[in-house]
Amino acid sequence: PIFSAITREYGIKFDLKVAQSYNAVVEGMVNDKVDIAWFGPVSYHQAKERGVAQLLAVGVSNNESVYYSGIFTRKDSGLKSLADLKGQSVAFGDINSTSSFNFPVAMLLEAGLDPVRDLGEIHLTGSHANAMAALDAGRVDAACASYSSFEKAVGNGQIDPAEIVPLAKSDPIPYPPMAMHVTLDESLKKTLREAFNNVHLAKGITPDMVRGYGGKKIDRYNADYSEAEFDKAMSKLAVVTDELKAEMIKKASDQ
Repeated sequence: PIFSAITREYGIKFDLKVAQSYNAVVEGMVNDKVDIAWFGPVSYHQAKERGVAQLLAVGVSNNESVYYSGIFTRKDSGLKSLADLKGQSVAFGDINSTSSFNFPVAMLLEAGLDPVRDLGEIHLTGSHANAMAALDAGRVDAACASYSSFEKAVGNGQIDPAEIVPLAKSDPIPYPPMAMHVTLDESLKKTLREAFNNVHLAKGITPDMVRGYGGKKIDRYNADYSEAEFDKAMSKLAVVTDELKAEMIKKASDQ
């Protein structure tokens, strides 16, 4: 509905596509196949580092533009802290995901755990939902996902919050951004910012139609969000190096 409303109000037409991975979105923008995209903060940073992405807007809910990553476990697991994950099996999502991989890995490191050396098994499941499903099925001892994915699974009846519970919650993370290609015409960029700042007020748009990343209901979009907030979040992930990711992939494949 929001894209249709912008087309009606501003005459900008959109051709919507669904990508299969975070990396596919980045590569789509790098190869000039994508003009506008939703990213996770990490994949947005990757696209920005490659010189193709520029912040367009972020979602706002309850006057905030943040979300949270979490590490979840079963209530009867006996696990009480991240330190208890030593020797345990953990499911992660996509390796380029901010909240189902990068922030959880940083949280483990901050708790004094080396994911390669200290975890019993590493499962790279490809998505938040797959990670939570592995936990729910008893295939792993803990799973990493965003709190919004956890809440969505609870709302859909896919997991029971009486059985699957948070073990740890991250610091606030900037909401997954919508970005635009740096080569777009400057007048178009200005119009897009105006459009997303005001789309929640557009004729025919009801509050339930205003959706953000992953279809999550939001109050509005903010096209004036500070880029510095993303830089601050990325500084926390400096410990999640490419070398560490490669070692985790190897451990997961060797199991």
